[in-house]
Amino acid sequence: MSVRTISPVKELKGEVTIPGDKSISHRSIMLGSIALGTTEITHFLEGADCLSTIGCFRKMGVEIERKPSSILVHGKGLRGLRAPNETLNVGNSGTTTRLISGILSGQSFPTVLSGDASLNSRPMKRIMTPLNSMGANITSLNDNGCAPLCIEPGTLHGIHYQSPVASAQVKSAVLLAGLYADAPTSVTEPALSRNHTELMLQGFGAYVATDLHADGTATAHVEPCEELYGQQICVPGDISSAAYFIAAALLVPGSELLVKNVGTNFTRAGFLKVCKAMGADIETINQSFEGGEGRADLLVRFSQLKGTTVEGDIIPTLIDEIPMIAVMAAFAEGTTVIKDAAELKVKETNRIDTVTAGLKAMGADITPTEDGMIIEGTGHLSGASIQSFLDHRIAMAFSIAGLAADGETEIVDSQCVDVSYPEFFDTLDSIAV
Repeated sequence: MSVRTISPVKELKGEVTIPGDKSISHRSIMLGSIALGTTEITHFLEGADCLSTIGCFRKMGVEIERKPSSILVHGKGLRGLRAPNETLNVGNSGTTTRLISGILSGQSFPTVLSGDASLNSRPMKRIMTPLNSMGANITSLNDNGCAPLCIEPGTLHGIHYQSPVASAQVKSAVLLAGLYADAPTSVTEPALSRNHTELMLQGFGAYVATDLHADGTATAHVEPCEELYGQQICVPGDISSAAYFIAAALLVPGSELLVKNVGTNFTRAGFLKVCKAMGADIETINQSFEGGEGRADLLVRFSQLKGTTVEGDIIPTLIDEIPMIAVMAAFAEGTTVIKDAAELKVKETNRIDTVTAGLKAMGADITPTEDGMIIEGTGHLSGASIQSFLDHRIAMAFSIAGLAADGETEIVDSQCVDVSYPEFFDTLDSIAV
Protein backbone atom coordinates (compact mmCIF):
# COMPACT_ATOMS: atom_id res chain seq x y z
CA MET A 1 0.00 0.00 0.00
CA SER A 2 1.24 3.48 -0.85
CA VAL A 3 -0.09 6.71 0.61
CA ARG A 4 0.44 10.01 -1.18
CA THR A 5 0.09 13.26 0.74
CA ILE A 6 -1.26 16.20 -1.25
CA SER A 7 -0.72 19.68 0.15
CA PRO A 8 -2.54 22.84 -1.01
CA VAL A 9 -0.60 24.92 -3.55
CA LYS A 10 -0.51 28.67 -4.18
CA GLU A 11 -0.94 28.35 -7.93
CA LEU A 12 -0.14 26.19 -10.95
CA LYS A 13 2.04 27.49 -13.77
CA GLY A 14 3.75 26.06 -16.84
CA GLU A 15 2.81 23.42 -19.36
CA VAL A 16 1.90 19.75 -19.37
CA THR A 17 2.17 17.34 -22.31
CA ILE A 18 -0.52 14.72 -21.90
CA PRO A 19 0.38 11.01 -22.28
CA GLY A 20 -1.14 9.00 -25.11
CA ASP A 21 -4.82 8.13 -25.11
CA LYS A 22 -5.46 4.83 -23.34
CA SER A 23 -8.39 3.79 -25.55
CA ILE A 24 -6.48 4.46 -28.76
CA SER A 25 -3.29 2.83 -27.46
CA HIS A 26 -5.18 -0.40 -26.71
CA ARG A 27 -6.78 -0.46 -30.14
CA SER A 28 -3.53 0.27 -31.98
CA ILE A 29 -1.91 -2.85 -30.47
CA MET A 30 -4.95 -5.02 -31.18
CA LEU A 31 -5.45 -3.98 -34.79
CA GLY A 32 -1.72 -3.91 -35.46
CA SER A 33 -1.50 -7.51 -34.21
CA ILE A 34 -4.21 -8.79 -36.58
CA ALA A 35 -3.02 -6.74 -39.57
CA LEU A 36 -0.47 -7.78 -42.16
CA GLY A 37 2.85 -5.97 -41.96
CA THR A 38 4.30 -3.65 -39.34
CA THR A 39 2.35 -1.02 -37.45
CA GLU A 40 4.42 1.79 -35.92
CA ILE A 41 2.84 3.52 -32.93
CA THR A 42 4.19 6.77 -31.50
CA HIS A 43 3.10 8.50 -28.27
CA PHE A 44 1.83 5.14 -26.99
CA LEU A 45 0.62 5.08 -23.39
CA GLU A 46 2.99 2.93 -21.33
CA GLY A 47 0.41 2.37 -18.60
CA ALA A 48 -0.28 -0.96 -16.90
CA ASP A 49 -3.55 -1.55 -18.78
CA CYS A 50 -2.01 -1.07 -22.22
CA LEU A 51 0.94 -3.26 -21.28
CA SER A 52 -1.58 -5.99 -20.45
CA THR A 53 -2.82 -5.80 -24.03
CA ILE A 54 0.74 -6.12 -25.33
CA GLY A 55 1.31 -9.14 -23.09
CA CYS A 56 -1.79 -10.92 -24.38
CA PHE A 57 -0.85 -10.58 -28.04
CA ARG A 58 2.75 -11.58 -27.42
CA LYS A 59 1.43 -14.84 -25.93
CA MET A 60 -0.40 -15.39 -29.23
CA GLY A 61 2.77 -15.13 -31.28
CA VAL A 62 2.88 -11.44 -32.17
CA GLU A 63 6.29 -9.78 -32.04
CA ILE A 64 5.93 -6.37 -30.40
CA GLU A 65 9.04 -4.21 -30.00
CA ARG A 66 9.21 -1.36 -27.50
CA LYS A 67 11.62 1.20 -28.98
CA PRO A 68 12.62 4.43 -27.17
CA SER A 69 10.19 6.55 -29.18
CA SER A 70 7.75 4.05 -30.69
CA ILE A 71 6.15 0.62 -30.53
CA LEU A 72 6.54 -1.71 -33.52
CA VAL A 73 3.84 -4.36 -33.92
CA HIS A 74 4.75 -7.05 -36.44
CA GLY A 75 1.24 -8.19 -37.31
CA LYS A 76 0.26 -11.76 -38.12
CA GLY A 77 -2.78 -10.99 -40.23
CA LEU A 78 -6.45 -11.43 -39.42
CA ARG A 79 -6.14 -15.21 -39.07
CA GLY A 80 -2.50 -15.51 -38.07
CA LEU A 81 -2.68 -15.54 -34.27
CA ARG A 82 -1.66 -18.79 -32.60
CA ALA A 83 -3.03 -20.52 -29.54
CA PRO A 84 -1.41 -19.32 -26.30
CA ASN A 85 0.00 -22.01 -24.03
CA GLU A 86 -1.37 -20.33 -20.91
CA THR A 87 -4.20 -18.12 -19.66
CA LEU A 88 -4.13 -14.60 -21.12
CA ASN A 89 -3.60 -12.23 -18.19
CA VAL A 90 -5.59 -9.02 -18.74
CA GLY A 91 -4.53 -7.48 -15.41
CA ASN A 92 -6.94 -4.73 -14.35
CA SER A 93 -7.96 -3.84 -17.90
CA GLY A 94 -11.65 -4.03 -18.77
CA THR A 95 -10.89 -2.60 -22.21
CA THR A 96 -8.46 -5.41 -22.96
CA THR A 97 -10.92 -8.04 -21.76
CA ARG A 98 -13.96 -6.83 -23.65
CA LEU A 99 -12.31 -5.87 -26.93
CA ILE A 100 -10.01 -8.88 -27.21
CA SER A 101 -13.04 -11.13 -26.65
CA GLY A 102 -14.40 -9.96 -30.00
CA ILE A 103 -11.14 -10.86 -31.75
CA LEU A 104 -10.77 -14.20 -29.95
CA SER A 105 -14.33 -15.18 -30.87
CA GLY A 106 -13.17 -15.42 -34.48
CA GLN A 107 -10.12 -17.60 -33.84
CA SER A 108 -9.72 -21.33 -34.48
CA PHE A 109 -8.32 -22.07 -31.02
CA PRO A 110 -9.63 -21.83 -27.44
CA THR A 111 -8.42 -19.20 -24.96
CA VAL A 112 -8.99 -18.28 -21.33
CA LEU A 113 -8.97 -14.65 -20.15
CA SER A 114 -8.42 -13.74 -16.51
CA GLY A 115 -7.29 -10.70 -14.55
CA ASP A 116 -6.83 -9.41 -11.04
CA ALA A 117 -9.52 -9.63 -8.35
CA SER A 118 -11.05 -6.29 -9.35
CA LEU A 119 -11.22 -7.18 -13.05
CA ASN A 120 -12.66 -10.61 -12.31
CA SER A 121 -15.57 -8.99 -10.47
CA ARG A 122 -16.59 -6.71 -13.34
CA PRO A 123 -19.60 -7.60 -15.54
CA MET A 124 -18.85 -9.32 -18.85
CA LYS A 125 -22.35 -10.46 -19.83
CA ARG A 126 -22.68 -7.20 -21.75
CA ILE A 127 -20.23 -8.57 -24.34
CA MET A 128 -20.95 -12.27 -23.87
CA THR A 129 -24.60 -11.82 -24.91
CA PRO A 130 -24.03 -10.23 -28.34
CA LEU A 131 -20.93 -12.29 -29.14
CA ASN A 132 -22.64 -15.56 -28.28
CA SER A 133 -25.62 -14.51 -30.41
CA MET A 134 -23.15 -14.22 -33.31
CA GLY A 135 -22.12 -17.84 -32.79
CA ALA A 136 -19.24 -17.37 -30.38
CA ASN A 137 -18.87 -19.77 -27.48
CA ILE A 138 -17.95 -17.73 -24.41
CA THR A 139 -18.56 -19.01 -20.90
CA SER A 140 -17.86 -17.56 -17.47
CA LEU A 141 -15.82 -20.24 -15.70
CA ASN A 142 -17.27 -19.25 -12.31
CA ASP A 143 -20.77 -19.00 -13.84
CA ASN A 144 -21.18 -15.45 -12.51
CA GLY A 145 -21.02 -13.45 -15.73
CA CYS A 146 -17.46 -12.34 -14.95
CA ALA A 147 -13.94 -13.39 -15.90
CA PRO A 148 -12.25 -15.83 -16.07
CA LEU A 149 -13.79 -16.29 -19.49
CA CYS A 150 -13.31 -19.34 -21.70
CA ILE A 151 -13.62 -18.55 -25.42
CA GLU A 152 -13.89 -21.58 -27.69
CA PRO A 153 -13.98 -21.68 -31.49
CA GLY A 154 -17.27 -20.96 -33.22
CA THR A 155 -18.58 -19.91 -36.62
CA LEU A 156 -19.52 -16.24 -36.49
CA HIS A 157 -22.61 -14.83 -38.20
CA GLY A 158 -23.40 -11.20 -38.94
CA ILE A 159 -26.06 -9.69 -36.68
CA HIS A 160 -27.73 -6.38 -35.94
CA TYR A 161 -27.32 -5.88 -32.20
CA GLN A 162 -29.51 -3.41 -30.33
CA SER A 163 -27.28 -2.45 -27.40
CA PRO A 164 -29.10 -1.45 -24.21
CA VAL A 165 -26.19 0.84 -23.27
CA ALA A 166 -24.03 3.35 -25.09
CA SER A 167 -20.71 1.60 -24.53
CA ALA A 168 -17.71 1.78 -26.83
CA GLN A 169 -16.40 -1.45 -25.32
CA VAL A 170 -19.57 -3.39 -26.17
CA LYS A 171 -19.76 -1.84 -29.64
CA SER A 172 -16.08 -2.51 -30.32
CA ALA A 173 -16.26 -6.15 -29.22
CA VAL A 174 -19.10 -6.77 -31.69
CA LEU A 175 -17.47 -4.85 -34.54
CA LEU A 176 -14.16 -6.67 -34.08
CA ALA A 177 -15.96 -10.01 -34.12
CA GLY A 178 -17.77 -8.78 -37.22
CA LEU A 179 -14.48 -8.79 -39.12
CA TYR A 180 -14.63 -12.62 -38.90
CA ALA A 181 -18.38 -13.01 -39.55
CA ASP A 182 -20.09 -14.43 -42.64
CA ALA A 183 -22.20 -11.31 -43.26
CA PRO A 184 -22.28 -7.62 -42.29
CA THR A 185 -22.60 -6.77 -38.61
CA SER A 186 -24.11 -3.66 -37.04
CA VAL A 187 -24.61 -2.24 -33.55
CA THR A 188 -27.24 0.34 -32.62
CA GLU A 189 -26.66 2.31 -29.42
CA PRO A 190 -29.03 4.64 -27.51
CA ALA A 191 -26.42 7.39 -28.01
CA LEU A 192 -23.14 7.59 -29.90
CA SER A 193 -20.23 6.30 -27.80
CA ARG A 194 -16.55 6.99 -28.50
CA ASN A 195 -15.71 6.02 -32.08
CA HIS A 196 -11.99 5.22 -31.93
CA THR A 197 -12.53 1.64 -33.13
CA GLU A 198 -14.49 2.74 -36.20
CA LEU A 199 -11.91 5.37 -37.16
CA MET A 200 -8.99 3.00 -36.69
CA LEU A 201 -10.64 0.11 -38.53
CA GLN A 202 -11.11 2.41 -41.52
CA GLY A 203 -7.42 3.33 -41.38
CA PHE A 204 -6.43 -0.35 -41.40
CA GLY A 205 -8.57 -1.04 -44.47
CA ALA A 206 -11.90 -2.34 -43.14
CA TYR A 207 -15.25 -1.06 -44.40
CA VAL A 208 -16.99 0.71 -41.53
CA ALA A 209 -19.85 3.21 -41.58
CA THR A 210 -21.88 5.03 -38.93
CA ASP A 211 -25.47 6.28 -39.20
CA LEU A 212 -26.69 8.97 -36.80
CA HIS A 213 -30.48 8.81 -36.40
CA ALA A 214 -32.95 11.60 -35.70
CA ASP A 215 -33.93 10.07 -32.34
CA GLY A 216 -30.34 10.34 -31.08
CA THR A 217 -29.46 6.68 -31.57
CA ALA A 218 -26.44 5.66 -33.65
CA THR A 219 -25.69 2.56 -35.71
CA ALA A 220 -22.20 1.37 -36.63
CA HIS A 221 -21.74 -1.13 -39.46
CA VAL A 222 -18.76 -3.32 -40.38
CA GLU A 223 -18.27 -5.67 -43.33
CA PRO A 224 -16.50 -9.03 -43.07
CA CYS A 225 -12.84 -8.51 -43.87
CA GLU A 226 -10.25 -10.51 -45.78
CA GLU A 227 -7.28 -8.65 -44.36
CA LEU A 228 -6.12 -5.54 -42.50
CA TYR A 229 -2.86 -3.74 -43.26
CA GLY A 230 -0.28 -2.20 -40.93
CA GLN A 231 -0.36 1.56 -40.36
CA GLN A 232 1.55 4.41 -38.76
CA ILE A 233 -0.36 5.73 -35.75
CA CYS A 234 0.42 8.82 -33.68
CA VAL A 235 -1.69 8.56 -30.53
CA PRO A 236 -3.18 11.87 -29.34
CA GLY A 237 -3.08 12.81 -25.68
CA ASP A 238 -5.75 11.27 -23.48
CA ILE A 239 -8.47 13.79 -22.66
CA SER A 240 -9.37 11.70 -19.61
CA SER A 241 -5.83 12.32 -18.29
CA ALA A 242 -5.88 15.95 -19.40
CA ALA A 243 -9.07 16.51 -17.40
CA TYR A 244 -7.18 16.44 -14.08
CA PHE A 245 -4.81 19.21 -15.08
CA ILE A 246 -7.54 21.26 -16.72
CA ALA A 247 -9.55 21.01 -13.50
CA ALA A 248 -6.49 21.81 -11.35
CA ALA A 249 -5.86 25.07 -13.23
CA LEU A 250 -9.54 26.00 -12.98
CA LEU A 251 -9.69 25.36 -9.22
CA VAL A 252 -6.42 26.80 -7.87
CA PRO A 253 -6.52 30.65 -7.76
CA GLY A 254 -3.95 32.43 -9.93
CA SER A 255 -3.24 29.39 -12.10
CA GLU A 256 -2.52 29.42 -15.82
CA LEU A 257 -1.60 26.16 -17.50
CA LEU A 258 -0.95 25.10 -21.09
CA VAL A 259 -2.17 21.53 -21.51
CA LYS A 260 -0.63 20.18 -24.72
CA ASN A 261 -1.59 17.48 -27.22
CA VAL A 262 -5.13 16.85 -25.95
CA GLY A 263 -7.32 14.55 -28.04
CA THR A 264 -10.46 16.45 -29.03
CA ASN A 265 -12.49 13.72 -30.75
CA PHE A 266 -16.11 14.90 -30.46
CA THR A 267 -17.20 11.55 -29.00
CA ARG A 268 -14.82 12.16 -26.07
CA ALA A 269 -14.89 15.94 -25.58
CA GLY A 270 -17.95 16.25 -23.35
CA PHE A 271 -15.75 17.26 -20.42
CA LEU A 272 -14.75 20.44 -22.23
CA LYS A 273 -18.40 21.27 -22.90
CA VAL A 274 -19.22 20.85 -19.21
CA CYS A 275 -16.26 23.04 -18.24
CA LYS A 276 -17.53 25.79 -20.54
CA ALA A 277 -21.06 25.43 -19.11
CA MET A 278 -19.55 25.90 -15.63
CA GLY A 279 -17.85 29.13 -16.73
CA ALA A 280 -14.33 27.83 -17.39
CA ASP A 281 -11.72 30.02 -19.12
CA ILE A 282 -10.27 27.58 -21.67
CA GLU A 283 -8.68 28.71 -24.94
CA THR A 284 -8.15 26.18 -27.75
CA ILE A 285 -5.00 26.62 -29.84
CA ASN A 286 -2.91 24.63 -32.35
CA GLN A 287 -5.74 22.40 -33.57
CA SER A 288 -4.91 19.55 -35.95
CA PHE A 289 -6.22 16.21 -37.24
CA GLU A 290 -4.44 12.92 -37.90
CA GLY A 291 -6.02 9.55 -38.61
CA GLY A 292 -9.43 11.08 -38.08
CA GLU A 293 -8.55 12.07 -34.52
CA GLY A 294 -8.51 15.75 -33.55
CA ARG A 295 -5.99 17.19 -31.11
CA ALA A 296 -5.20 20.63 -29.70
CA ASP A 297 -3.40 22.55 -26.97
CA LEU A 298 -5.57 24.09 -24.26
CA LEU A 299 -4.69 27.25 -22.33
CA VAL A 300 -6.53 27.05 -19.00
CA ARG A 301 -6.89 29.82 -16.41
CA PHE A 302 -8.39 29.88 -12.91
CA SER A 303 -12.14 30.44 -13.07
CA GLN A 304 -15.04 30.96 -10.70
CA LEU A 305 -17.15 27.93 -11.56
CA LYS A 306 -20.91 27.59 -11.30
CA GLY A 307 -23.15 24.54 -11.05
CA THR A 308 -24.65 22.84 -14.09
CA THR A 309 -26.65 19.80 -15.16
CA VAL A 310 -24.88 16.89 -16.85
CA GLU A 311 -27.27 14.44 -18.51
CA GLY A 312 -28.41 12.66 -21.63
CA ASP A 313 -26.34 12.10 -24.76
CA ILE A 314 -23.29 13.89 -23.34
CA ILE A 315 -22.76 11.21 -20.68
CA PRO A 316 -21.02 8.64 -22.95
CA THR A 317 -18.57 11.37 -24.03
CA LEU A 318 -17.35 12.04 -20.48
CA ILE A 319 -18.14 8.96 -18.37
CA ASP A 320 -14.53 8.60 -17.15
CA GLU A 321 -14.33 12.29 -16.24
CA ILE A 322 -17.36 12.31 -13.92
CA PRO A 323 -15.30 11.89 -10.72
CA MET A 324 -13.35 15.02 -11.68
CA ILE A 325 -16.52 16.89 -12.62
CA ALA A 326 -17.98 16.02 -9.22
CA VAL A 327 -14.95 17.51 -7.46
CA MET A 328 -15.23 20.66 -9.57
CA ALA A 329 -18.92 20.87 -8.66
CA ALA A 330 -18.08 20.82 -4.95
CA PHE A 331 -15.92 23.94 -5.43
CA ALA A 332 -18.48 25.63 -7.70
CA GLU A 333 -21.28 28.00 -6.80
CA GLY A 334 -24.75 26.46 -6.95
CA THR A 335 -26.11 22.99 -7.63
CA THR A 336 -24.72 20.42 -10.05
CA VAL A 337 -26.89 17.49 -11.08
CA ILE A 338 -25.35 14.43 -12.76
CA LYS A 339 -27.82 11.86 -14.08
CA ASP A 340 -28.25 9.17 -16.76
CA ALA A 341 -24.86 7.89 -15.59
CA ALA A 342 -25.68 4.44 -14.18
CA GLU A 343 -22.68 3.20 -16.20
CA LEU A 344 -20.56 4.57 -13.33
CA LYS A 345 -21.53 1.48 -11.34
CA VAL A 346 -19.60 -0.92 -13.60
CA LYS A 347 -16.24 0.85 -13.74
CA GLU A 348 -13.18 -0.15 -11.66
CA THR A 349 -15.36 0.70 -8.68
CA ASN A 350 -18.96 1.77 -8.33
CA ARG A 351 -18.01 5.39 -8.88
CA ILE A 352 -21.29 6.74 -7.58
CA ASP A 353 -20.38 5.21 -4.23
CA THR A 354 -16.66 5.99 -4.25
CA VAL A 355 -17.06 9.61 -5.40
CA THR A 356 -19.74 10.14 -2.76
CA ALA A 357 -17.56 8.65 -0.03
CA GLY A 358 -14.56 10.78 -0.97
CA LEU A 359 -16.44 14.03 -1.25
CA LYS A 360 -18.31 13.47 2.01
CA ALA A 361 -14.98 12.83 3.73
CA MET A 362 -13.83 16.25 2.49
CA GLY A 363 -16.99 17.98 3.74
CA ALA A 364 -18.95 18.26 0.50
CA ASP A 365 -22.74 18.33 0.31
CA ILE A 366 -23.40 15.41 -2.04
CA THR A 367 -26.39 13.11 -2.46
CA PRO A 368 -25.99 9.90 -4.47
CA THR A 369 -28.82 8.86 -6.79
CA GLU A 370 -29.59 5.71 -8.72
CA ASP A 371 -27.95 7.08 -11.88
CA GLY A 372 -25.67 9.85 -10.65
CA MET A 373 -25.38 12.43 -7.89
CA ILE A 374 -26.48 15.89 -6.76
CA ILE A 375 -23.79 18.24 -5.45
CA GLU A 376 -24.48 21.50 -3.64
CA GLY A 377 -21.35 23.56 -4.24
CA THR A 378 -19.87 25.02 -1.07
CA GLY A 379 -16.84 26.68 -2.67
CA HIS A 380 -14.33 24.78 -0.57
CA LEU A 381 -13.30 21.33 0.66
CA SER A 382 -11.26 20.20 3.65
CA GLY A 383 -8.31 17.84 3.48
CA ALA A 384 -9.04 14.23 4.43
CA SER A 385 -7.83 10.67 4.08
CA ILE A 386 -9.28 9.32 0.82
CA GLN A 387 -9.55 5.64 -0.03
CA SER A 388 -8.85 5.15 -3.74
CA PHE A 389 -10.24 1.60 -3.66
CA LEU A 390 -7.49 0.94 -6.25
CA ASP A 391 -9.42 3.02 -8.80
CA HIS A 392 -7.02 5.25 -10.74
CA ARG A 393 -9.68 7.84 -11.59
CA ILE A 394 -10.70 8.22 -7.94
CA ALA A 395 -7.06 8.60 -6.87
CA MET A 396 -6.34 11.30 -9.46
CA ALA A 397 -9.60 13.24 -9.02
CA PHE A 398 -9.12 13.53 -5.26
CA SER A 399 -5.45 14.42 -5.66
CA ILE A 400 -6.64 17.47 -7.60
CA ALA A 401 -9.21 18.16 -4.87
CA GLY A 402 -6.34 18.15 -2.40
CA LEU A 403 -4.48 20.89 -4.27
CA ALA A 404 -7.34 23.34 -3.64
CA ALA A 405 -8.57 22.02 -0.27
CA ASP A 406 -7.93 23.40 3.21
CA GLY A 407 -5.29 21.22 4.85
CA GLU A 408 -3.53 18.07 3.69
CA THR A 409 -5.18 15.22 1.80
CA GLU A 410 -3.97 11.62 1.86
CA ILE A 411 -4.60 9.31 -1.10
CA VAL A 412 -4.52 5.69 0.07
CA ASP A 413 -3.27 3.12 -2.49
CA SER A 414 -2.11 5.94 -4.72
CA GLN A 415 0.00 3.57 -6.83
CA CYS A 416 -3.13 2.66 -8.78
CA VAL A 417 -2.58 5.73 -11.00
CA ASP A 418 -0.04 3.56 -12.87
CA VAL A 419 -2.97 1.97 -14.70
CA SER A 420 -3.37 5.02 -16.95
CA TYR A 421 -0.90 7.74 -15.92
CA PRO A 422 2.35 6.48 -14.33
CA GLU A 423 3.89 9.99 -14.35
CA PHE A 424 0.84 11.66 -12.79
CA PHE A 425 2.35 12.72 -9.46
CA ASP A 426 5.67 13.77 -11.00
CA THR A 427 3.79 15.97 -13.48
CA LEU A 428 1.71 17.45 -10.68
CA ASP A 429 4.84 18.32 -8.71
CA SER A 430 6.41 19.98 -11.76
CA ILE A 431 3.72 22.66 -12.11
CA ALA A 432 2.99 23.42 -8.45
CA VAL A 433 4.21 26.77 -7.14
